[in-house]
Amino acid sequence: MSRPQTPSQAWNAMVAGNARFVNDDRAHPNQDVDRRESIAQGQAPFAALFGCADSRLSAEIIFDVGLGDLFVVRNAGQVNSETILGSLEYAVEVLRVPLILVLGHDECGAVKAAIDFTDGNLAAKGVYIQHIVDAIAPTVLEAKAAGTPRIENVTALHIKDTIDDIITKSKVIADAVAAGKLAVVGANYRLVAGEVQPITVVGSVD
Repeated sequence: MSRPQTPSQAWNAMVAGNARFVNDDRAHPNQDVDRRESIAQGQAPFAALFGCADSRLSAEIIFDVGLGDLFVVRNAGQVNSETILGSLEYAVEVLRVPLILVLGHDECGAVKAAIDFTDGNLAAKGVYIQHIVDAIAPTVLEAKAAGTPRIENVTALHIKDTIDDIITKSKVIADAVAAGKLAVVGANYRLVAGEVQPITVVGSVD
């Protein structure tokens, strides 16, 4: 496929690829030897994906794309950080991607750990696991205060809060959105159905 150039083209390509995955009608584009050789000297992905590190979220598989199509940044619970922001700014400023997708998923272990922590039941002992939990805990408390403490509600709110944090902290990304060159979409991946469901959009993908 030709590289999508606009936020709407990029989002439509992601939606179409996910539909092929859901319907078990995958095209497996850009996954052959010719593609490997053609991108060896440089990359031009059409979207950046910031998602959870969960092993069930293999980005190129669930969106039916191939080598060089997505610039993927992942960590447990898709927790924003300076290195994440730097990676996303690189995708926008240098690689000129027209779309950032922030992708959460059902039954996220990091979100569940943050819920357990706010309930006083966190069992994990890792210091750096605690850093992840601490980053998500304010969203858990926000959801509880709103009367929506279930994990699916916290997950959706965490996706929105993460995008707000990205836009607030990165002038490069905020300016690209304001100029209409970039859209940031927040979505949730349903593990059983395989569907990616949009939750929020900053910018326009119409």
